[in-house]
Amino acid sequence: MTKVPYAAYLRVYEPLAAFPERERAHWAAYARGGRLPTAQDEVRAALAALAAVPARVVPAGESPDAFVAEVDGEPLVCPWRTRLRSWQALDEVGEWLMPQPVLDAALPPEARRRAAEEYADWRERNADARPWIRSALWHVPVRWFVLFADEEREFRPADAALGAELRYRTPMVQARRRVARGLRTVRRAMPASPLAEALTDVGRWIEQFHPKSLVELDYGGLVHAVPGDQLAADRSAADVTAGLTALAAGDLRGAGALYEELTERWTAVRERQFAN
Repeated sequence: MTKVPYAAYLRVYEPLAAFPERERAHWAAYARGGRLPTAQDEVRAALAALAAVPARVVPAGESPDAFVAEVDGEPLVCPWRTRLRSWQALDEVGEWLMPQPVLDAALPPEARRRAAEEYADWRERNADARPWIRSALWHVPVRWFVLFADEEREFRPADAALGAELRYRTPMVQARRRVARGLRTVRRAMPASPLAEALTDVGRWIEQFHPKSLVELDYGGLVHAVPGDQLAADRSAADVTAGLTALAAGDLRGAGALYEELTERWTAVRERQFAN
């Protein structure tokens, strides 16, 4: 079975009231429609498109699928928006750590050029569009952990039937409060820090969604890249909270040590992409 790639995901699930009436009816029926797709279903569809000849770099139409969560008996929806995310991923292709011949074989330059032109045309007509899902290859960005508390951590170890799972979920109001508090702390202590810019970016993103949304950090395929004992011991959100607490108290040395340990841990995970 195809496994989810080594990527983590930050997702927003919105209540039905957040969607226009016609789309709301679609998602209401979708949430009641029986078996709902999983992250593995999404990646299998994406890999099938890339394996096609010629490769479908970007889907011809937008995905009608979504992830669904339930809070207090009410469905919350996280649309895949695969086409939009594919276009945005192509914008970041220069950041991929991949030899150019390999990249060109997987995503032919002419196909990338056409996709970029299509995205530019589409963007002119849909200037306010934003994805409900962000992804990161081979790591979890430190700024994502700021949105969560350690007690929101949900870990399920692997067993004979299912792989491991590690995720955090929090109400949107908590996520916004934490990112705002973290941003104030970082700006006061280190105004020029790249972390301040990163927190500003994620804060602006979550502000676009309904206040009664649910925010989820899913380790996704990273659970296959981290040994089980390390995964069980991973408390990265708690480490980030401790670092920000130290920073707020003026303990720059303590905050720096926590941040260095965290980044080294995730750098070790990222370096596994180069292993044979």
